[in-house]
Amino acid sequence: MKKENKSNSENSADNNIIPKVTGIGGIFFFSKDTEKTKKWYSENLGLETNQWGSSFEFRNANRPKEINYLQWSPFKKGSEYFSPSKKEFMINYRVQNIEGLINKLKLNGVTVLDSIETYDYGKFVHIMDDEGNKIELWEPVDSIFTSMGGKTTK
Repeated sequence: MKKENKSNSENSADNNIIPKVTGIGGIFFFSKDTEKTKKWYSENLGLETNQWGSSFEFRNANRPKEINYLQWSPFKKGSEYFSPSKKEFMINYRVQNIEGLINKLKLNGVTVLDSIETYDYGKFVHIMDDEGNKIELWEPVDSIFTSMGGKTTK
């Protein structure tokens, strides 16, 4: 996916929306052998897998015609993507008004690890909770995934 270069000062049109988590966007965990893990889940549990893992498709409760996605991905054990967390997993939360949420988190003294990155499929930023878990926040653009038309786990 092509990354867009937008600064944090370019706030979304949703600035009047309450900044908060709206659901789970992804579950990421370490695996000794990611290909073997994906194959096991595909063969035994029926997940549609691809190079990243599996995308689960579900309907938005507030807008039933809208399709949303959750990403399930095994990462090679020892991947630096979870750093500085020492945990074996990372959760991605779907959020609305990511800029407002980051402002709120900073005011509350939460460790924000990086700047908001904007891609055509959404905005991302990483934070740490008070237990040392790295958390990925994602303000998605689900229509991009829908238009890609890839196989999903339903």
